[in-house]
Amino acid sequence: MARKWITPSRVEGDASRQAHADMPAGTFEREISKEGFFGPAAFFHHKRPPTGWVNFEGPLRPRAFDLAAIKGANASPWAATRVLHNNAVEMRFWKLDAPMPALARNGDGDQLLFVHKGAGDLFCDYGHIAFEAGDYLMLPRGTMWRMAPASSASILMIEATNSHYTLPDKGLLGPHAIFDPAMLDAPKINDAFRAHQADDKETRVEIKKRGEVSVATYPYNPLDAVGWHGELSPVRLNVRHIRPIMSHRYHVPPSAHTTFLSDRFVVCTFAPRPFETDPGALKVPFFHNNDDYDEVLFYHAGDFFSRDNIDAGMMTFHPSGFTHGPHPKALKNMLEQKKPATDEYAVMIDTRDPLNVGESIGAVENRDYVNSWRT
Repeated sequence: MARKWITPSRVEGDASRQAHADMPAGTFEREISKEGFFGPAAFFHHKRPPTGWVNFEGPLRPRAFDLAAIKGANASPWAATRVLHNNAVEMRFWKLDAPMPALARNGDGDQLLFVHKGAGDLFCDYGHIAFEAGDYLMLPRGTMWRMAPASSASILMIEATNSHYTLPDKGLLGPHAIFDPAMLDAPKINDAFRAHQADDKETRVEIKKRGEVSVATYPYNPLDAVGWHGELSPVRLNVRHIRPIMSHRYHVPPSAHTTFLSDRFVVCTFAPRPFETDPGALKVPFFHNNDDYDEVLFYHAGDFFSRDNIDAGMMTFHPSGFTHGPHPKALKNMLEQKKPATDEYAVMIDTRDPLNVGESIGAVENRDYVNSWRT
């Protein structure tokens, strides 16, 4: 049933009538919105930055983790460090430095692998597909697979627990905007796959279900399909093939960069794009209270223009319920950027349900991150 929001539209006091543009001189805009950035919103104009706290205590504090600092590699994805999780999503950071000795199979939900570093080959029920840094690899629930990196790989794994991934509705933009579905590559039954089948030895399959791992051992390599047809398969999409939408007169919200949808969370990709050129348009992310979603950002590559002291391989976590936005250094470029375009790649995960922090991830946490908004 469609919602009928309670929305008395009005303008009060000294305020802009257009979101993210033409703010009263010397003010800082803050958005409060429903359903992430999809529902009704209110826009406030403050005399001071809304993140000007001098102290912040309690579990709601913003957090940052240097995932690149996680030590050691794991042969199994199910042994990888769990970073954040709830009943609908699980995020792990996995370092793999040699071919997986066993096959993996996720019985809990579709698996999204984002390759942060490394390159190599993935073999699965459907065939072979190569991977490189910047690739998303979406593996449907129940797929048997293994990765064989050519060099040490670092992978962000995002599980759609008890659910699946779909593509966003691109609406007025049409189905070919952001990325054309023709850019989604599927595995092939090729010479590399047939060579993998020829290694027909006893094979273990590590099956994760309800968070526990069972092992099925075959006296042969069970990736032995000679053909397949249908609409369901793994897909590969590289971030360099994403063409973000933008407006030269308006800073579009993060929801415009949605790449994959699940039932209780979205995965978005921030890719290089031109800055807004309208003199009155905001040119940095706006301050906002996203009170319905927890927000997670994984920084993949480039110059992260809205954050200080953030390096590739780091992840920030902003629980719903407090105001956040650009750091003080970025605010200096709020209305005028020194460069013509951004050059960052980042993965954002917005979750409808509160996230829990992994048991061992505190070892790589930057506990001073909460103070990074201080002027």
